[in-house]
Amino acid sequence: MASPANSFVGTPYWMAPEVILAMDEGQYDGKVDIWSLGITCIELAERKPPLFNMNAMSALYHIAQNDSPTLQSNEWTDSFRRFVDYCLQKIPQERPTSAELLRHDFVRRDRPLRVLIDLIQRTKDAVRELDNLQYRKMKKILFQETRNGPLNESQEDEEDSEHGTSLIREMDSLGSNHSIPSVSVSTGSQSSSVNSMQEVMDENSCEPVLMHDDESTVNSSSSVMPKKDHVFIRDEAGHGDPRPEPRPTQSVQSQALHYRNRERFATIKSASLVTRQIHEHEQENELREQMSGYKRMRRQHQKQLIALENKLKAEMDEHRLKLQKEVETHANNSSIELEKLAKKQVAIIEKEAKVAAADEKKFQQQILAQQKKDLTTFLESQKKQYKICKEKIKEEMNEDHSTPKKEKQERISKHKENLQHTQAEEEAHLLTQQRLYYDKNCRFFKRKIMIKRHEVEQQNIREELNKKRTQKEMEHAMLIRHDESTRELEYRQLHTLQKLRMDLIRLQHQTELENQLEYNKRRERELHRKHVMELRQQPKNLKAMEMQIKKQFQDTCKVQTKQYKALKNHQLEVTPKNEHKTILKTLKDEQTRKLAILAEQYEQSINEMMASQALRLDEAQEAECQALRLQLQQEMELLNAYQSKIKMQTEAQHERELQKLEQRVSLRRAHLEQKIEEELAALQKERSERIKYLLERQEREIETFDMESLRMGFGNLVTLDFPKEDYR
Repeated sequence: MASPANSFVGTPYWMAPEVILAMDEGQYDGKVDIWSLGITCIELAERKPPLFNMNAMSALYHIAQNDSPTLQSNEWTDSFRRFVDYCLQKIPQERPTSAELLRHDFVRRDRPLRVLIDLIQRTKDAVRELDNLQYRKMKKILFQETRNGPLNESQEDEEDSEHGTSLIREMDSLGSNHSIPSVSVSTGSQSSSVNSMQEVMDENSCEPVLMHDDESTVNSSSSVMPKKDHVFIRDEAGHGDPRPEPRPTQSVQSQALHYRNRERFATIKSASLVTRQIHEHEQENELREQMSGYKRMRRQHQKQLIALENKLKAEMDEHRLKLQKEVETHANNSSIELEKLAKKQVAIIEKEAKVAAADEKKFQQQILAQQKKDLTTFLESQKKQYKICKEKIKEEMNEDHSTPKKEKQERISKHKENLQHTQAEEEAHLLTQQRLYYDKNCRFFKRKIMIKRHEVEQQNIREELNKKRTQKEMEHAMLIRHDESTRELEYRQLHTLQKLRMDLIRLQHQTELENQLEYNKRRERELHRKHVMELRQQPKNLKAMEMQIKKQFQDTCKVQTKQYKALKNHQLEVTPKNEHKTILKTLKDEQTRKLAILAEQYEQSINEMMASQALRLDEAQEAECQALRLQLQQEMELLNAYQSKIKMQTEAQHERELQKLEQRVSLRRAHLEQKIEEELAALQKERSERIKYLLERQEREIETFDMESLRMGFGNLVTLDFPKEDYR
């Protein structure tokens, strides 16, 4: 955003500090107009804004870094001083708004209603007198009668100049007493100009306009030469052919004056002043363009810095997004690998369970087959033994003839029953032993399978934990690599940004120095032009002073002549008549001698005046040159000091940025290392807890299994083997 006041002025003298800093820092609000109002108040009071005699480039630094300006004179009221100080608050947040200013005591105080109207009217009257004076001079040059001698011309010029000087002094007193802005325009300023009326006629109009008594001005671009009944007008293009125009009637004149008064307004500045301001305004276009170019360069530098910062920020965001994607990819791959490992371990456990079930079934079948075979052999052995016992009893019974047959039958039957009972008990005992053997070996086999399953679980958890540790170490190595790449990118970006900032500051300082040197050359040219004009003007001044000395000489001669006549009459009255001739001769010689002395004094005065004026002019010009050189040297030293200060501040800022970056990088690295240590400690803790939990669970399972085995009566199954037992 731009301030209307500052845009109107175009020079830095009315700029608020935040407007100057906005060329580097960004935007500002509407309170810059309040600052411009305060500066305008100082300008109205002191006839120029603060720092007006300083180069525009140097004024920029002063406004931005020094304290707020104040009124220098003590003749102003306290309410006006407080109003100006209130408007010129350095911090924009503390500066008032327009609504707050309207409630200020200085604005709300009672004051005459017609003070501005009276002041403007007095100024217009003084300006009108000045214009009339200029008109009379022009008229005197154009219509001077040939009978007027040079002495009369010089006397009239002196009278007119004295009259004009009094008017100028009156206008100056008006401006100083009533805070009217200065009517003089310096080459370093770009004050607002007031458009003047066209004095004679419009460029696009061919109708002549007669000179009015209240608006007696002379057009700088055309000359009016009245001749009998016609008005000859010489146009600006330099066409030498005068065009006779019929003099308008009274009605045409009144219509032209009415149109002129309706379309234009009366100015409070003289025509010569307006012409000089227009000329100086055209000369100041170069300074305005220089200042605009400087502002444009500062804004362009700020845009370059912002563009580079945005580019570096986008590069850093892209870099961080790339690293984040890499971390996410690694995390996803780790999760996928752990899922694959978990599935693989589940498949292995299921496979081991199936193999263990098959081995258990096979082991049981082997035991059952062996026991069935042993049972078959045992039964066959019993049958053989039963037959042998039966045959043996029969033989014993057959040998014993004394025992009755019935008793023999009973004894044989009883013996058979005992034998069958014994074999049945042995068969039952065998079956019991086989069942116990089967159950005990199956129990032992189950315990063995359980221990093998525990070993597989331990192997799986060790594999999983080792996998996690490997993945975590890879992740930590990747994070360290990311941190190093980020650190390198941050240092490279900071170096690039600081290098561009220093290059822009160097270019800005070079431009400021070039502008200052150009300003110095312009001031020197202006002073040289002024001295040349003084040298050209010196003969006229010497002529006027010579005429003044000549007039004094003539007056002295007249006085001496009168004194001589009085003395001659007195001598002739008091002396005899025969001595009159001698007395007259003596008086004549005395008069001649005194006139010769006066003539010598006159020539000596003329020579001394010319020598002193030339010497005084040379000394004044040399003093002005010396003062200008001193002022320009001070401004250059001040500019160099400010540039050195800004360079040192920038270097200190770069050092702070570097230290801040180093601190941020070291702190981030410390946090990363702490995070790595915490994650490794957490992983080790998880490893210990999971292994401990697994071993405790497996131990509880074995204890539960062994206690159940003890309750089943199998005893200790730890060192159980498979002996070849005789179940009989």
